[in-house]
Amino acid sequence: MNVTRRNFLAGAGIAATAVLAGCGSSNGSSDGGSASGEKTYKIGVVQLTEHAALDASNEGFVEAVNASGLSVSIDQQNAQNDQSACQTIASKFVGDGVDLIFAIATPAAQAAAGATTEIPIVGTAITDFAASGLVKDNDKPGTNVTGSSDLTPVAEQLEMMQKVLPDVKKVGLLYCSAESNSDIQIKAAKDELDALGLEYTEYAVSSSNEIQSVVESAVGKVDALYAPTDNTIAAGAAQVGQICKENKLPFVTGEEGMCMAGGLFTLSINYKDLGKVAGEMAVKILKGESKPADMAIEHLSTSDLVVVKNDEMAQAIGVDLSALDA
Repeated sequence: MNVTRRNFLAGAGIAATAVLAGCGSSNGSSDGGSASGEKTYKIGVVQLTEHAALDASNEGFVEAVNASGLSVSIDQQNAQNDQSACQTIASKFVGDGVDLIFAIATPAAQAAAGATTEIPIVGTAITDFAASGLVKDNDKPGTNVTGSSDLTPVAEQLEMMQKVLPDVKKVGLLYCSAESNSDIQIKAAKDELDALGLEYTEYAVSSSNEIQSVVESAVGKVDALYAPTDNTIAAGAAQVGQICKENKLPFVTGEEGMCMAGGLFTLSINYKDLGKVAGEMAVKILKGESKPADMAIEHLSTSDLVVVKNDEMAQAIGVDLSALDA
């Protein structure tokens, strides 16, 4: 695996205290080391599922909160990619009277927003807060929700694909139809592929159980697969990658973790840094320095995008990635 930091187009938009049935739980309680007697803030973390990008976001958030000096107790809950579990977890946090909810991924944030309009919610790994109904406007949320966006440089990723794979004529768009964040990115991908003069076919799954059959159905019908930062596909990226390796089908991914698991290459943001941004926002809210309604959605700098190359996959399917070094 080769990761290269590069400045890309400036125009790119870019613990557990209880166990819930069906929900993952891990000890994530932490103490910021504040003076004795100072309030300990309760933070509830609801993470949609386990995969590299979301795990890194969680890690970055906790690091930023711990570095603030605040005394905090963090209740970590993982919904295992179950929307109803997200709702159960969010309702539990409301009942527990937490001071802030940290929601990782769009469905988790939507569940939290549906459970409370009073408790501050900081989200991350969310493509478009406004389009997902979480805020009134990304520049001035106007709700109890704010956070950091992982808006993917879809156009630049597909331009890279055409540069590395000039013989590609038809692209398979792989995503989960249940994720609104993916709908936004797939629309952007279609617009870019139209501009590049390439054909495309959608390959949508409704759950992880359909990944194998859907990907296998694309073999022989498309020249490459592209998946945006879709949580279901990210969690199953190794499975997708294995099928693609066996059939020598290039798999271009939306972020680094997916690429490392089974993709060929990508242009990615750093999800740990994204989580740190969210953590810093949470600290301002807990300290009373800002309110979510007034905090614009944050994005990482385009200068922090990284080119990720999976050399092992490239060798296995016979693709030359040297064009990414130019």
